[in-house]
Amino acid sequence: MARKTAVQAAADQIKDQAFSELQALIEESDKLLKSSASLVGEEADTLRGQVAQKLQQALESVTSVRERTKPAVDATETYIGGHPWQTVAISAGFGLVVGLLLGRR
Repeated sequence: MARKTAVQAAADQIKDQAFSELQALIEESDKLLKSSASLVGEEADTLRGQVAQKLQQALESVTSVRERTKPAVDATETYIGGHPWQTVAISAGFGLVVGLLLGRR
């Protein structure tokens, strides 16, 4: 098996971090929604503030992930643009393997 390049390892780490942050956001939002059923008045305002804060954190997280993955995306686009026939050959080979595996079922 081929070794992962530094770019692939960094991309995997960023992806894992983004998914864990999104999972935490979902869990926090779920807790806040469950506790909001009985709140009115000032408590509801406090809850809305907490939800707004969590959504802002999620937005910042997505922006951060987008900025950190931009070099990997640019490198991929550069490679594909510089090696179009190799990219087509690799894609065709991958499609052939997937087709053969699915055809066995």
